[in-house]
Amino acid sequence: MLLSTMRTTIELPDALRARLLELAALRGEKGFSSLVSEAVVLYLDREASRTERVVEAKAALGGLDDEAADALEASVRAVRATWR
Repeated sequence: MLLSTMRTTIELPDALRARLLELAALRGEKGFSSLVSEAVVLYLDREASRTERVVEAKAALGGLDDEAADALEASVRAVRATWR
């Protein structure tokens, strides 16, 4: 499937740009657009998967009412107060 593309501008630190150009050269590519596109796809897929897992976990565990949430928060604060 061929997707349409659109040019855009992103800001990258010089060191990151150099690494992308080096990797692109190793792949026989002139620029690094395909690398950035690949990375964005991987990131978006991972985030979608993470979001889906969070939704599933919340549904499986149920929710806390206000009183239980307050008790949990107090418990966490008490434990954190003992950390060094």
